[in-house]
Formats: sequence, C-alpha cells, structure tokens
Amino acid sequence: MSWSITIGRIAGTAVRIHITFLLLLAWIGLSAWRTGGSEAALGGLVFILLLFGCVLAHEFGHILMARRFGIATPEVTLLPIGGVAALERMPEKPHEQLAVAVAGQAVNVAIAAVLLLYLGASADSSQVAEGMNRLEDSSFNLVARLASANVFLVLFNLLPAFPMDGGRVLNALLAMRMDKRKAMRISARTGQMMAFLFGFAGLVWGNPMLVFIAIFVYVAAAAEAESSGLEDIASNLFVSDAMETRFAVAPVDATLADAVDILLATPQYEFPIVDGFGKSVGLLTRDGLIAALREAGPMAPVTQALQAPAASVRRRDKLDFALKEMNRIGAPAISVVDEAGVVVGLLTMQNIAEMMMVRAAQPDWKFRRSAAWN
Repeated sequence: MSWSITIGRIAGTAVRIHITFLLLLAWIGLSAWRTGGSEAALGGLVFILLLFGCVLAHEFGHILMARRFGIATPEVTLLPIGGVAALERMPEKPHEQLAVAVAGQAVNVAIAAVLLLYLGASADSSQVAEGMNRLEDSSFNLVARLASANVFLVLFNLLPAFPMDGGRVLNALLAMRMDKRKAMRISARTGQMMAFLFGFAGLVWGNPMLVFIAIFVYVAAAAEAESSGLEDIASNLFVSDAMETRFAVAPVDATLADAVDILLATPQYEFPIVDGFGKSVGLLTRDGLIAALREAGPMAPVTQALQAPAASVRRRDKLDFALKEMNRIGAPAISVVDEAGVVVGLLTMQNIAEMMMVRAAQPDWKFRRSAAWN
C-alpha cells in the first residue's frame, strides 16, 4: 500500500504503518497535551499504541488462519481506521472464509478476557461499560479502557457490512445455502444499507466520523461486489479471451533510451523484456522506466528498470488463475507464453477491464479469438 512505511516483519509478513497513522498519533498527542498537559498526552499515546497492538493481533488472527488454508499474506498495514491484511487471495470455500473471518474476532475476545481476569472479580460489566464511555479519559483505568476497546472492536467488526468481518461472515453463511454470486449480492446490499444507516445517524447526530465510516463502508461493499463479479466471470474465461496480441517487446540488451522510444511509439504501459529466443526475462513498467531513467540515465541497460519477476501464464490458463498470478507478483500485467516459453501475448488489467465492460453490455458475448485455441 502506498504512503506506508515498513517497520518490521512478523512470521514472514511485513508490518507497515500508513503515514496517516503517524499523523493520528501526532493529533492525539497534541489534543491531549492541550487539555491535560504532558501526562495526558503520554497517556493518550500509550493507549492508542496498545489499542493498535490489539488491532495488529486481530489481523494476525486472520493471517494465521488463512495460512492453514494455504493462503499467504505478504503484508499487513495499520491505518487510522484499523488494520488491513493483504491476503494473497480470498478463501474459496465458504467454511474457510468463515473461519478466517472469525479468527480475528477470537483474538480480541481472548485479549478482553485476559484483561478482565487481570482486573479481578471487581471488573464487572458496569466497569466495562464505563470504560467504553471513557476511552479518551487518560485518568481512567488503562486496563479497563483497553478491555472495553477490545469488546467494542468485536461488536463493531461483527456488523454485517464489508470491509468489516461481519460482512464476510454473512457472505460465508449465505454461500453455504445458495449460489456464491447471489450470496455476494445480498451481502453487498446489506453492507450498503448499513452505510446508509451510518450516514443518516451521522447527519442527525452531527457526527462526521459516522459519515466518514458510511462512505468507507459503501465504497468497500461496492468494491467487494465488483471484485466478486470479476472473479466469477474470470473463472469461465481463458487468458486468450482477454490478452493483447498486438504488442511491443524490448530486447534484453536494450538501453533505457531504446525503451523510451518504444514507450512513446506505442499505447503500452508495460513491456515484456525478452532474450534472443523470445522468452520473457521480466516485465518493464512505465513507472519503473521513468524512475530508472531519472536515476541511471538513458544509456543504462533496460534490465536495471525491471520491477516485476519473469512470471508468465499460458493462453489456455483460466483467467482467474492469471489474475491470482498478477496479484501474487504485484504487477499490472503479465506475459503470455506458448508451450516453448516464447512470449505470444500480453495480459493487462486494462484488457480485463475492457472485457468486463463488454460482458456487462452483452453477458452472452462469445469471444471469437478463443475459438482458435479450442
């Protein structure tokens, strides 16, 4: 995720902090200092850091459960609104999706239980409720506030709306009883209804945070539905249905100046770099080319600008497999090769988006090019 800083790695997953999270810390510290001095500022910062430690533990609950199903997680990012674990792919089976979704909640339940045990028998439900109302009060018991915050995280995340875990729980339960596409439509609409409720409550109560959450939830629900629709369509198509067959390549011994000439002469943003046998040795992106040109100059070898590994797919691979490969390597395009490994096509996200628009206009459209490979 852009504008993020890597602060370390835990169990093979990079832990990143978004720059806005640092701004949040600064704002909390300054606000607390103005109202209560340095002691209040320190207390506020300690509470937020501990809270986000709980959020990080929540995300690793998802990550460790996903690993049991063979799903890797290259990174997790802390944002002011919580954490985002970048799973390599979503679980395919409903029961796997359910297990991954509730694993994060289980972590927060466990943390809250341990904190309440630490507080002792006097920590009844009224103290937890009081801690909920005094989360920002640094004079109140820190452990009680942290326990209350974890209870709040569980309740909030169980709301049936994407991107909260409750949205994925609802989708998994529905998918156990009906078609996946219908389950996703119902889940997305439920999330958008929740967004409207958040927005209405925010306007009535004059709470801008609720309005912000409403916008965030609505956009996330729409994006989830769109992504699911893309996966459904891609599972029934081949790479040959969406790949470009008219494209330019750059030889492995080319210079950055040569690559610039190709960039300016074609509408492409990504170029396979090929050896003397036409086999891919990597992918050159426009952004990588410009960055390398700025740092190394026009006569540097084009291989210096390669940012994506030499991954490739074949024409008869399913399109959803190609999408997973593109996500795995973090590239906006991937080379298409024949049985000998020679580059014969280029698959980009723009190709796929155009194919989606065609399918939206004509769902039964038959791709004539794919017939050549049957």
